[in-house]
Amino acid sequence: MLGAWLTVVLVIAALAGGYGFSMSGPRAGEVTDPPSALARRDIPPTYLDWAVLAAIGKVECDHGRAPDASCTRPGATNSAGAGGPMQFLGSTWAQHGRDGNGDGSASRWDAADAIYSAASYLAANGAPRETARAIFAYNHARWYVAMVDSWAARYRGSAFERPAAGGEGEAGLQRLAERTTTPVAFVEGERARLAGGDRHVALIPAGVPLAVQAMIVAGNELQALPYGPAGHPDPRRATEEDCSSSVNYVLYRAGIRPISEIVKDNPLAQDYVGWGAPGPGRWVSVYATASPVAHVFIVIAGLRLDTSRHNGTDVGPNSGEDGPRWRIFDRIPTWSHWSVRHPPGL
Repeated sequence: MLGAWLTVVLVIAALAGGYGFSMSGPRAGEVTDPPSALARRDIPPTYLDWAVLAAIGKVECDHGRAPDASCTRPGATNSAGAGGPMQFLGSTWAQHGRDGNGDGSASRWDAADAIYSAASYLAANGAPRETARAIFAYNHARWYVAMVDSWAARYRGSAFERPAAGGEGEAGLQRLAERTTTPVAFVEGERARLAGGDRHVALIPAGVPLAVQAMIVAGNELQALPYGPAGHPDPRRATEEDCSSSVNYVLYRAGIRPISEIVKDNPLAQDYVGWGAPGPGRWVSVYATASPVAHVFIVIAGLRLDTSRHNGTDVGPNSGEDGPRWRIFDRIPTWSHWSVRHPPGL
């Protein structure tokens, strides 16, 4: 079985224009970086391949591990009509679907077929010479291109994995404290909790990535603000924040969404229904809905940052307060069917 998958990997590498591995050794201009430690740890062996292709597999369906049925169950599609581990639309598959494993049929829910076809689609749209354009063709969103690029860089073992750039350890924690006027206090483990003396300060778990710690710092910075639309399109230094601008601010402060993208796109609650990777994250989950009213909130290391104080979901010491507040996450609000997404890797 592994040998068959390695054959698929090699075919994809050739199709993608020289990215990946080669039986005959590297060719001129070929990307030959070995898989990073993160790639070997995070990508199942059957998926380990060219970094951009692997990154798309991560963002779309977490390499076939996402709980969304459209990722794994033949015939199932998401609300946009996409299906399979590489999330092909039916119309796109009709044009670019390929038989990747030589069994005489092509199914977008078959991993070998889907990966092969994704490589074909990227190549048809300019990869590897114009990789960014090819990724944008795969999903017409700048945030999607940024996420894929970020995961591809990490899988290649680039600067994202070097300690100096990763920011983990004492130096990273010191930078957190230097860049905020709110208290920065830590607690052991991976779960945040509210400080005993100030219910508006979340204690930062020491066992989570720096990006997650930065999100908690950002949530602390919002605690005194009332609810209102002034955070659009730019959530920085706003005198009030609504649900979507609060999420925008947190993602900006953690370096997950650039401020230029936020200001230009002005994401609203309903825009987060399809943002990021499907399913809950290990540390961060975004809950979004478009009906009966548009709303979005974010759960960070077990604490919920939310502007909603209705329908019995306002639990904890900040209950009844207006604006973005830390609220206990004891249950998912039942007044809507929520789309649950997460920043890839978190």
